[in-house]
Amino acid sequence: MSRFVLHGHAGWGSAIVEAQLAWYGLPFDFVDAGDLFASAEARERLRAINPIAQVPALVLPDGQVMTESAAITLHLADLTGRDDLVPGPQAKERAAFLRWLVFLVANVYPTFSYADDPARFVKVEGAAAGFRQEVDAHARRLWTAVGAAAGTPHFLGARFSALDIYLMVMTCWRPRRAWFAEHAPRLLAAADDAAARPLLAPVLERNFPKTKPA
Repeated sequence: MSRFVLHGHAGWGSAIVEAQLAWYGLPFDFVDAGDLFASAEARERLRAINPIAQVPALVLPDGQVMTESAAITLHLADLTGRDDLVPGPQAKERAAFLRWLVFLVANVYPTFSYADDPARFVKVEGAAAGFRQEVDAHARRLWTAVGAAAGTPHFLGARFSALDIYLMVMTCWRPRRAWFAEHAPRLLAAADDAAARPLLAPVLERNFPKTKPA
């Protein structure tokens, strides 16, 4: 199989796709897109791949470009013909998997888009800090809902899935591991189980070198 090309940045959402490529053993090259908040040049370079200058952006071996981590998650499972990260259509966990995959990308993930650089969205002088506080508070409420639905030892209970990879990465972000340990311990436990797996541990180390599973 020809190689994939993953455009991303260490510690950003591209880590979710990087982990899945590593899990499946799919050959890929990583292109560091740079800090898209700090560099207008980096944003312009990435727009040639993804018009909205966001990562992850995955170039498939045939040259097609995929964005949106949930779409990539489903496509990689289809491409490999495997169901170890995405439960198949007849699996009892399928409905819950799809529900919470979309919940994470449609509800939780945007809170980082808005709060990481609130000045992009809030133009009233002095309002950006309050906006970020409100978005971060909303994110904690969303995570509380996700935590209430979590099983053990994995998010889906007995079955490991790509949701646990999402948690491995996203629990490294706000509101940070200490909050998850106190308010959503099953999410953190699932994340740490994923992070300890031999195929995934190097991905975590590359993206979050100071984060170690308990």
